[in-house]
Amino acid sequence: MMLHERFKEEIVPQLMKELGYKNVMQVPRIEKVVINCGVSETDNPKVLEGVVRDLSLITGQRPVITRAKRSISDFKITKGKPVGCMVILRGVRAYVFLEKLFNLVLPKTRDFRGLSSASFDGRGNYSLGLDEQLVFPEIKYDEIEKIQGMDIIIVTTARSDREGYYLLKHLGLPFKD
Repeated sequence: MMLHERFKEEIVPQLMKELGYKNVMQVPRIEKVVINCGVSETDNPKVLEGVVRDLSLITGQRPVITRAKRSISDFKITKGKPVGCMVILRGVRAYVFLEKLFNLVLPKTRDFRGLSSASFDGRGNYSLGLDEQLVFPEIKYDEIEKIQGMDIIIVTTARSDREGYYLLKHLGLPFKD
């Protein structure tokens, strides 16, 4: 059973009981998943192309190239220069990506003992970072230009960290505690 179907059939009733909700619409949901990759070598266009290709393989959606908002001379960045790329996943695609992340990718990372529950932002949204894109099954080691990390932000409709924690715990996010 897919994560989205399991969420509707099993997890929503559990959360209603645990959090004491009377209405199904009060239960927190996944609003979107944002995957962001910064590119350190901005002068090499092949690295950016490789990151765009890798991110589109991982998510099944074409990434948007992000550009610098202002010039920073210490980092040799000029305004308007590409500095990374990002993808926003919504709906069923977000649940499919999260299922892959929770069940395949995170257990495959080196020295993985669970994620910290301190990475919530105060409004029920959770963020985590991965050091390399090689942990995803779609990425082949021979085809990558450079090892890149990525930030993954899970945006929920939860109003507190407690609600977000319960939602992600039931979805299968492996927390330490």
